[in-house]
Amino acid sequence: MHIVIVNRWPRFRDERRWDNELTRYEDFFDHQQHQISYVVDAPGAEGVLAPAQQIAHQVQVGDVNQYEQLLAAVEEVIARVGPVDQLIALSEFTLEIAARVRQTLNIPGHGPDEVAVYRDKARMKEILQAKGLRVPPFARCQSVEQALHFAREIGFPLIVKPVDGAASMGVEKVEDEPALRQMLNDIELSRYEIEGFMHGQTYHIDGFADVDGSVPFQVVSRYINSCLDFAKAQPLGSVIVQKSALRTRIEAFSKQILQALNLRCTAFHLEIFVEPDDSLVFLEIGARVGGSEVPHLINKVFGVNLYEHWLRRLAGEQVPLPAVSNDPSGGWLVIPKPARLPCRVLRADSLRAELPNLWRELLPEPGQILEAGGSYDALHSGRFIFVGGSEVATENDIRHATQTFQFQAEPL
Repeated sequence: MHIVIVNRWPRFRDERRWDNELTRYEDFFDHQQHQISYVVDAPGAEGVLAPAQQIAHQVQVGDVNQYEQLLAAVEEVIARVGPVDQLIALSEFTLEIAARVRQTLNIPGHGPDEVAVYRDKARMKEILQAKGLRVPPFARCQSVEQALHFAREIGFPLIVKPVDGAASMGVEKVEDEPALRQMLNDIELSRYEIEGFMHGQTYHIDGFADVDGSVPFQVVSRYINSCLDFAKAQPLGSVIVQKSALRTRIEAFSKQILQALNLRCTAFHLEIFVEPDDSLVFLEIGARVGGSEVPHLINKVFGVNLYEHWLRRLAGEQVPLPAVSNDPSGGWLVIPKPARLPCRVLRADSLRAELPNLWRELLPEPGQILEAGGSYDALHSGRFIFVGGSEVATENDIRHATQTFQFQAEPL
């Protein structure tokens, strides 16, 4: 099998950083049994650790998220190595580009129509609504007047967001009609949707779907604050939910969603609302491994590397799930960079002495400069992973860390 991996993630040799340590392509693919090629950009080149003599071919481009560059690189790989059986892209931002390349070059796998099911936030809700699963009131932004009419019907506040976004980038909570009108005049309407604001608690479910659509593994977690809060420089975390009637309902709802969207042989990151009346409402889904500390926490608590299960399944292998006899919990917290950037760090105090369940902690050093940009796995004011406690104890640790963490910086 000839497999081409599109990688835009570095692997850090600094022992303080754990980002992307689970994307071990050199371990998951037998580079001698299969022909393994890579297309990378500069950071992604640092994430390819297989011996050079075992790599069929590697092409470095300026930006793997540019269609023309990725297409030319894969064409070069085909010219040097031969036809491609799998074109694998793990990043949320690369999925659509890779789908277009597959379609253009007749490579097996998901094309643009299939990828739209888990990338176009309006499309996924259209499908689920037609299947009778509950979604927020929503509409594509076809025109300013159409969006205003929709807003008047459902009321404020409401959410306006890109249909193809990630990490809450470009998402805005709009409080009234003048603010909505202003925003609609400033955006490319065809790329946006408008939806009703849901007042429930947000949960995320992470796992993988097998080739037959079954869900052999999933973990339910409850957010502390929201991704939209994080985009506004507020802390974000989550705690793994232990056994309960609600968790059982959420797991069943998750399977219904995956079946309705026909997601197969993929990792997934699903977000839902649990409304005040305990009803479950779909928010969005990605056919990828969850971001931030999610995969690292799951690997530590359950012994399941979601990247490994996903990638090896794509190569026709299957990794057995480890037995978990107890009902563990754990959680994570990211305290984002200050709102005013760039800034120079003055202090970032460790919490290890006061939180015994703190497994991992990443803090910037005094004097270090924090720049704008990056997502949840960038270097922030503080990143923390907690293991070993119950759901209640883990949430208490997260809230304690949020309230007591000492951080100071000066804007530049």
